Amino acid sequence: MDNQKLINFLNQLLSNHFVMYVKLHRYHWFVKGMHFFQLHTVFEDMYKKFGNDLDEVAERVLMIQGKPLATMSKYLEESTLVEASADDTEEEMIEQLLEDYNQLVSEIKEQGIPLAEENKDEPTLDLLIGLQQDYEKYIWMLSAYQNQDK
Repeated sequence: MDNQKLINFLNQLLSNHFVMYVKLHRYHWFVKGMHFFQLHTVFEDMYKKFGNDLDEVAERVLMIQGKPLATMSKYLEESTLVEASADDTEEEMIEQLLEDYNQLVSEIKEQGIPLAEENKDEPTLDLLIGLQQDYEKYIWMLSAYQNQDK
C-alpha cells in the first residue's frame, strides 16, 4: 500500500489515544486535593473527548484500507506515551498531561500532517488538524491552570 506509513502513524496515534483514555480515567478516579471538584470534572471531559477521538482515528484507518489496532498489548507496544503508574499529585498529573499533549501535537505536526499531505489525503489532514487544534487548546488551558497561584 502506498499509504502504509500513514496507516502506521494513525495506528500509533490510536495507541496514544487509548493510553490517554486510560490515564485520564485513572486521574479522574484518583485525583485528590484542593482542586478535586474542578479536576475531576475536567479529566472526565478529557477522557470523553479521547473516547470520541480514538473512534474517529480508528474509522479513518478503515476508510483508507488499513486495519486499526485493537488490543491493549498492541496499544502499549505502539504508543509513544507512557501510561500512568503511580498515585500522582494533582500538580504531577497536570505536568504529565502537558507533556503528553505537547508530544501529541508535535507528532501530528512533524509526522502525521506531512504524511497526509504526501498522500494527498485531505480528510486525514482535516482530522489531524482538528486534533492538533483541540490539543493545543488543552495545552493552553492546562498551562493557565498550572500558573493560577504564581
